[in-house]
Amino acid sequence: MAASYSLFCMGNPLLDMQVTQGEALLKKYDLKANDAILAEEKHAPIYEELVKEHKVTYVAGGASQNSARGAAYILPPGSVVYTGCVGDDELAEQLKAANKREGLDEVYQVKKGEKTGACAVIITGHHRSLVTTLRVAEKFDQSHLSSPQVAPLVEAAKIFYVEGYFLTHGIVCALELSKKVTAAGKKFVLNFSAPFIPQFFGSQLDQIIPYCDIIIGNDQGLPNPKDIPAVAKAIALLPKANANNPRVVVITQGADSTVLVSASAPDSPQVFAVHALSDDEIVDTNGAGDAFAGGFLGGLVAGKSLDECVEVGHKLGGMCVGQVGPQYKWPKVKVL
Repeated sequence: MAASYSLFCMGNPLLDMQVTQGEALLKKYDLKANDAILAEEKHAPIYEELVKEHKVTYVAGGASQNSARGAAYILPPGSVVYTGCVGDDELAEQLKAANKREGLDEVYQVKKGEKTGACAVIITGHHRSLVTTLRVAEKFDQSHLSSPQVAPLVEAAKIFYVEGYFLTHGIVCALELSKKVTAAGKKFVLNFSAPFIPQFFGSQLDQIIPYCDIIIGNDQGLPNPKDIPAVAKAIALLPKANANNPRVVVITQGADSTVLVSASAPDSPQVFAVHALSDDEIVDTNGAGDAFAGGFLGGLVAGKSLDECVEVGHKLGGMCVGQVGPQYKWPKVKVL
């Protein structure tokens, strides 16, 4: 384990349980084809059903962890560290193995006797529907950040990344971290993650946005998806604790262009075309947004310009959709 990492990531560690041709599952469990939700009581049986009745591909998941593995993939060893809460079970061991392959170090909080979180990934065509049961992931303790194992890593890191999903239970931890990062003049990056975060966890977002230097999101669930630059501008200009560091907002639109707006030039949005892939090149889209964020973060750590960070994000996102689930090519391909 390195004494200091440039990038510190925090989120919900999950093992993805991925199945294809899931049209019947969408209907049975009242799911949308391209969505991400937290499991309700009616969804509880889906995990056992997948194991019993479908061919399941198990892939390391969790949005921030996917992005952290992406950044680690393109950076030198010892650049990226990740934290979240897992159980002492086989699912956690699978996550550790996937992280090791990509060069990501983790400092999990491990709770004995608890189950690691899981995500049912229902693939239909080029769409994916995510149904998450957080299990022990939502029992992350604030004390873990100040533990002897983790506190020095927080002190040493330069860039910090948190997924929006973490705010559903961990706003206190995320807020503590974001305030500390802002006070130290470092960079705090937040991903909105899914439409239900702004929709149902708006008060949590309102608390943390003032401390966000970079916000990444996608066009799903936005109030005015037809005018992405206007939405990005509105978010960029929200109040900020450290006004000397203008906020940057990056909004992806799947296979369509990516929009970047900086509070330093809110009326000059930048639009970046995405290299189009043929249907034959697309295996599945699960984790593509996380891969984009991982590439973008890797570019930031490497000192690239924002334009270059977007391009690196596009490259890693394009690589990810050619794999099964949120994975990257092996042997490694040079991206930076």
